[in-house]
Amino acid sequence: MSANSATPADKAGRPEKPEPEKYDGQDSRFRISKYLKMPFWAQILGGLVLGVLLGWIARDQDVDWLVTTLSKVGDTFIGLLKLAVAPLVFFAILVSITNLRKVNNAARLATRTLLWFMITSLIAVAIGLTIGLITNPGSGTGLTPKDGKAPDHAGSWIDFLTGIIPTDVITPFTDLNVLQIVFMAAVAGIAVLKIGDKAQPILELSESVLALLQKALWWVIKLSPIGTIGLIGFAIADYGWNLISKYATFTADIYIGCALVLFGVYPLLLAFVAKVNPLQFFKGAWPAIQLAFVSRSSVGTMPITQKVTERLGVPKEYTSFAVPFGATTKMDGCAAIYPSIAAIFVAQIFDVNLGIKEYLLIAFVSVVGSAATAGLTGATVMLTLTLSTLGLPMEGVGLLLAIDPVLDMMRTATNVAGQALVPVVVAARENILDREAYERASASSLEDFDAVDSSDSPEDARPSRTVPATA
Repeated sequence: MSANSATPADKAGRPEKPEPEKYDGQDSRFRISKYLKMPFWAQILGGLVLGVLLGWIARDQDVDWLVTTLSKVGDTFIGLLKLAVAPLVFFAILVSITNLRKVNNAARLATRTLLWFMITSLIAVAIGLTIGLITNPGSGTGLTPKDGKAPDHAGSWIDFLTGIIPTDVITPFTDLNVLQIVFMAAVAGIAVLKIGDKAQPILELSESVLALLQKALWWVIKLSPIGTIGLIGFAIADYGWNLISKYATFTADIYIGCALVLFGVYPLLLAFVAKVNPLQFFKGAWPAIQLAFVSRSSVGTMPITQKVTERLGVPKEYTSFAVPFGATTKMDGCAAIYPSIAAIFVAQIFDVNLGIKEYLLIAFVSVVGSAATAGLTGATVMLTLTLSTLGLPMEGVGLLLAIDPVLDMMRTATNVAGQALVPVVVAARENILDREAYERASASSLEDFDAVDSSDSPEDARPSRTVPATA
């Protein structure tokens, strides 16, 4: 009998051992750990729950060391994000501007992007004003002007306009003045385009540094569940439910306003302007939205925002411009909904009547001054700019600082969703959206985004799409 026809029992009197499974170079332990590992969204949710629990224990039992620990954990996480902000913004803006040379009708795309930024901001501020006028968030809070404290420095239009141009190249990075960093990066990017081939080594270096920064930021992003525990836990331990109850109407207004924009306005724009499935957008953009909610930083979330936007079918050459540009200027939550409701809140506390002129000024500030928010945590600069424009007391800022971290989560999630939405809308209207890629985009886990270039993943490999000259 040949070896091929022999049965296992014929050979050794016992069943033959099956051939070992092929693990593609991976040990079985890694396969098991892969299946047992919690998805990123579950880690974030677990961090939120654990943070609330620890914060409640720290406050209820007066555990000082736990309060300090939660504060340090949260501050360290935000500090790590901010550490990458200055160089990330500079090189992202520089590279994004130079990438426009690969796209036909770049000026048209940039103009359309800015136009849709303004349109969505106007819609958001209108929703914020409507909610504020209906609910009267400053009434019945028990707060008085004495509860407020003026900030050390209040923003003004003079500061905003003159502050765009730096006095030196070092201070904007040490002081983290993102607006000035954007200005320098834009100038450098335009200069690289004008110089041409002679500036190619600078461009290649910038692309390499940007890739390095993005890789380092991935490691920080993976710490988000731990950062969530510290941020949420300290908020509960420090502020307590009593403080939140005083701002219940105001907090609800911000969350409702952001939700209306996020789940009302954006889906309508996707369905009727871009003519794509809104549910598919949220499915694809979810990793960026959830990270924005936790990190409270549009710039910190920018690498993932860019990746999800590419996976939604927007050409990479356009995405690499639109997303960094939006991360520093597109703020529907922080620069539209929040300052409009906050202005009404402060006016009611200080018994100041607002009229049509003031409401129009709020809309103007929201559209033009949104770059002042700089994509960082919090929206204090934008609030002071709004209050100073309306002539409202700066002490109103002090009334809102305590509750700001709770509000900033929803505001930033709305910001980032809008930063991904506008490129999709513009790309769809300009007929450069890869609709097949859009339809197959999924809410990938964080590990699927852990690559310097989105095309590293086989499922993301697709032909580069350029803007038709007649688009």
